[in-house]
Amino acid sequence: LLLLGGRAARQDAAGFAGRIAAATGCALMTEYNSARIERGAGRVALPRVPYAVEPALAALAPFDRIVLIGAREPVAFFAYPDKPGRLARPDCEFVTLAGLDQDPLLALQMLCEAVGAPPARFASAPLPPAATGGAITLAGIAAVVAHAIPEGAIVIDEAITSGRGLDAATRGSAPHDWLAGTGGSIGFALPVAIGAAIASPGRPVIALEGDGSAMYTLQSLWTMAREKLPVTVLLFANRAYQILRGEFAGVGAGAPGQRATDMLTLDRPSLDWVSLARGMGVDAARVEDLAALRARLEDGLRSGGPSLIEVLL
Repeated sequence: LLLLGGRAARQDAAGFAGRIAAATGCALMTEYNSARIERGAGRVALPRVPYAVEPALAALAPFDRIVLIGAREPVAFFAYPDKPGRLARPDCEFVTLAGLDQDPLLALQMLCEAVGAPPARFASAPLPPAATGGAITLAGIAAVVAHAIPEGAIVIDEAITSGRGLDAATRGSAPHDWLAGTGGSIGFALPVAIGAAIASPGRPVIALEGDGSAMYTLQSLWTMAREKLPVTVLLFANRAYQILRGEFAGVGAGAPGQRATDMLTLDRPSLDWVSLARGMGVDAARVEDLAALRARLEDGLRSGGPSLIEVLL
């Protein structure tokens, strides 16, 4: 496995990695916490190491040797009781081709030349079947997003528990950049969407955000409206800090009591994101089925301005 991180996830570097993989049969992945991955149809497919321990162990189990290129050895995010901290097999050998302070593009280019990898074309990953209607499901959301991403889009991913299926579903979408968090804080997606829209004028921005995370940086919506930024926010409303619920269970803390449950839920009263967004000047709507989600997402991307879609889960 060639495990890419940092600058290696850009297509100029990943193109060399793809040629190496085509010539040698090795696999390619990126770190889960990759700040920016250039991906989509016609580009080298770069699956991310899964966040959760069990899927990550399964994904890395086949490999006897992992070559690190701008990446660190993959480890679990927390120290979970009775689960390994290191995600590769105990007998897996690690080789560092390019450290964090070295040039991954040059390293991959030199390796490409060393193995004699010829130029290659990269087949696009298939898109999931289009979701034209039906109830909201996580798989359905992933299908809608995969077909809606326009070419040149910048996607900010803080969907967390609601977005676990988005990585695989969107690998064949129109070429785009995928920006994800590189640490453990939550609430980064909305302000990062502002920065992306200002830094790359003319490119549509899609922010995939959870309702709990969005509460940390709610004021970003006002900035989007004031600056007339082309940001479409998909707000996944499960009315809970679901990632924290999962981590609560993962560290073996047992079933949360009433006080802990109160700290992990967003109710009494439930948040009205349509009203919150409109109060800050952002066009907003609530959707409860996939047909409405698809229509509102397409409308938001066409509008050229900010919009928010509250997706009830």
